[in-house]
Amino acid sequence: MTTSGPDGPTKPIDAGPDAPTSPTGRPEPATRRIARAVRGVLTDTRPLRTPAYRRLWTAGIVTVIGAQLSVVAVPAQIYELTGSSAYVGLTGLFGLVPLVVFGLWGGAIADAMDRRTLLLLSGAGIALSSLALWVTAASGVGGVWLVLGLFAVQTAFLAVNQPARNSVIPRLLPADQLPAANTLNMTVYQTGAIAGPLLAGVLIPVIGLPTLYLLDAVALLATLWATWKLPPVPPETGGERRRAGLREIAEGFRYAALHAVLLVSFLMDIVAMAFGMPRVVFPELAQTVYGDPPGGGLAYGLLFAAIPAGMVIAALFSGSLNRIRRQGVAVTLAICVWGLGVALFGLAGSLWLAVIFLAVAGAGDMVSGVFRMSMLQSVATDEMRGRMQGVFSVVVVGGPRVADMWHGPAADWWGPGMAATVGGVLVVVGAVVVAAAFPAFWRYRPVHGV
Repeated sequence: MTTSGPDGPTKPIDAGPDAPTSPTGRPEPATRRIARAVRGVLTDTRPLRTPAYRRLWTAGIVTVIGAQLSVVAVPAQIYELTGSSAYVGLTGLFGLVPLVVFGLWGGAIADAMDRRTLLLLSGAGIALSSLALWVTAASGVGGVWLVLGLFAVQTAFLAVNQPARNSVIPRLLPADQLPAANTLNMTVYQTGAIAGPLLAGVLIPVIGLPTLYLLDAVALLATLWATWKLPPVPPETGGERRRAGLREIAEGFRYAALHAVLLVSFLMDIVAMAFGMPRVVFPELAQTVYGDPPGGGLAYGLLFAAIPAGMVIAALFSGSLNRIRRQGVAVTLAICVWGLGVALFGLAGSLWLAVIFLAVAGAGDMVSGVFRMSMLQSVATDEMRGRMQGVFSVVVVGGPRVADMWHGPAADWWGPGMAATVGGVLVVVGAVVVAAAFPAFWRYRPVHGV
């Protein structure tokens, strides 16, 4: 910019040494600087420019909402059948065993066969198990043990599906887009986790609980279509024929043990979820404290939706995460936020305070999850990525199952609120202890810029 004097234009005004400039060398307009700053704060959407990833991501919106209908339906049905949070807590045991066995085995399979084919087979199994739950609930045949058994079968298919799905993403996108892709994936998952429980809470009194399972099965068709459109995704084995047995699973554990960043990232999530996930107390709190009718209602849906709501809000303003280099510090602090939110939730005296505290916890969990997944995808080689994703899936989903197993009895002994508070406090203590014991994780920075 120049000024004009009586003798014509004078020298340009000094905009300062730090003023942003346009490609022509002139100071960048304020409106453009503001727009660029806003884009830097909001979610990075570059991965959506890749068609294969965009199809998977878009289909996931529908599928995740359907899946959350079943997530809400199973504990609600069990509580309706038994009237006991301890029985609801058995979903932890019936989910944990197939998760561990088939999650680890599924990771080995994903390193031995085409991952697209594995996704199609396991996705079809998930849909069929949802149909079986629908038939059981609609007909009234069987009881709580049949529901738990079908739930275990569905969990087994999910455990095989997840390592393959997460292993595909680094093959579709460049490394510098992985944090953004993981944020987008979590945004879809958590948006569905908000819409699904709220929708379930509204639909249960109208169409009945069994229909939720049917809607889940239909919604899975979207992801099966997007998977069918993928190109073949064979593991990079250099032409070597690979098996998927106990030896290969053991190799995955040895690999994780030799990479401290991976090992501690798994341990951190175990601390966060095994101590802190309070979902098993939601049915009892909704009915006995927040006034829901038997079978579930709005309060039940809000409690389930609160954590993912916090995650989505954090994800919408996650652009600045791409600039964070000290990822170990970020994970540790984020897990402490999760623990504090859960602890305060247990002490909340009203439904809306409970929802707010759970949302704060969810924001911390989102940040932790993005960086832990990015660590895994960056550190692990492709030939080991399926097995590492298998371990990751076992940890991510297995931790809450462990929490279910002890939160249920604790709720019967101490009350549901106190059980949640104790768990949240243990999360904070555990995260601090782990960070102090493994300073290399606290200092971790990625090799490649993000």
